[in-house]
Amino acid sequence: MPIDQSLVGREFPPTPPYHVTEESVRAFVSATGGEYDGGPAPATFPIVVAFAAMNDFLDAEQVELRRIVHGEQRFAYERPVVPGDVLTATLTVAGLRQIGGNDILGTVSAVTDASGALVCSTSATLVHRGEA
Repeated sequence: MPIDQSLVGREFPPTPPYHVTEESVRAFVSATGGEYDGGPAPATFPIVVAFAAMNDFLDAEQVELRRIVHGEQRFAYERPVVPGDVLTATLTVAGLRQIGGNDILGTVSAVTDASGALVCSTSATLVHRGEA
């Protein structure tokens, strides 16, 4: 069943606070094949909270993750993420179109720190595969 067009513009609740630690950054860097020697987190680290926001959205709308193909991801930074940050992400559905029985979803997630200041914005294109 296609995703309802009325979702466009809808903002979902923020994720629970995520505490960025040196250990969490080190584990992320290790999982991506690198070595962490301190300092700011890698540029792709905010995907940790952005992915949680996406999963919360998919759960709320009862969309099966197995039917999602990740098409694109972009990050726009206000400042680097550093250990000690406490981050949340708030996802908004920015666009939706149907092509060939598939839903093409555009999402934007605002990643903010404990003070509410924007750390970065992420945008993603998700393809929700239609029924076979």
